[in-house]
Amino acid sequence: MSSARLLQLLSLLQTRREWSGPELSERLGVTVRTVRRDVERLRDLGYPVHATLGKVGGYRLEAGTALPPLLLDDEEAVAIAVGLRGAAGGAVEGIGEASVRALAKLEQILPARLRRRVGALHAATTPLTGPPAGPAVDPETLTVLAAASRDRERIRFAYRDTGGADTSRLADPHGLVTAGRRWYLVAYDTGREDWRTFRVDRVSRPHPTGVRCPPRDLPADDAAAFVTRSLARSRPLRQAVLTVHASAEELIDRFRVTGAEVEPVDERTCVLRTAPDSLEYTALRIAYLDLDFEVVEPPELAERLAAVGTRLTRAAAPSRQAADGPPATAPDTSRPPGTRT
Repeated sequence: MSSARLLQLLSLLQTRREWSGPELSERLGVTVRTVRRDVERLRDLGYPVHATLGKVGGYRLEAGTALPPLLLDDEEAVAIAVGLRGAAGGAVEGIGEASVRALAKLEQILPARLRRRVGALHAATTPLTGPPAGPAVDPETLTVLAAASRDRERIRFAYRDTGGADTSRLADPHGLVTAGRRWYLVAYDTGREDWRTFRVDRVSRPHPTGVRCPPRDLPADDAAAFVTRSLARSRPLRQAVLTVHASAEELIDRFRVTGAEVEPVDERTCVLRTAPDSLEYTALRIAYLDLDFEVVEPPELAERLAAVGTRLTRAAAPSRQAADGPPATAPDTSRPPGTRT
């Protein structure tokens, strides 16, 4: 028996809920009969591999407290360590402390060569900290949705829509998409008979139904493309147009917009056309860039910028007065010179 093949078999069983005998034989390059013998060997070593009967048959690795340690190759171990470092400040509620504990355990058993790789990456990376960019999600909700997406199992959950109304949904999950601190579930809503994007922070009480999802074609190249298109459709149709005194390349880089939203006029001027989530946020972003610009439309954006400018000027007034010193006092001319008081 090949030890390398046994390890490969164990690695495959850890990556998916269930494998058929023919699938494993094809991946391993052996017969189905050899797969059965290798599975028996894993059981002898203490790995609880469950087999289902039938013409094809299937195998899955049962979870349990006595499960031996996971097998990770070098790249997988480094990826997990790096991911745990990032998760310590991530968007999943309560996961930061758990990530730190898991990372400490992992680094204790990493070989020295891998610890050096992880440490070098950590030392060379400076996280950009700032205020939260979105609400945190419940880790249990996230894991239930992820498992249902992986296993193609229909789920039922409560959902708070954009209007604040609580609804009950029955959906066939396709996958999860993360964008910054926001998580989105792409799923086919069986009640509405259409594909939908759900914000995971608005999902509660998800539970699988035990029903397998029928095959469906996602109307996009992938889940990320579907979420991008859905978000673009949900934005207000109102467009902000500004003339910015900077090159198109500079504005794209600093304002973080796509080339389709910027039209160059000359080497030092361009026109920005964007459909923002809110005019207030656009006003703050463009003001922060320290670039000269004029608002073309809508008038409400100019009004918001004026209001922001008024507040900033009022806030800076005490500091300016302190820097200039107290105002000069005019001499008292109400009494003749030399008069005592």
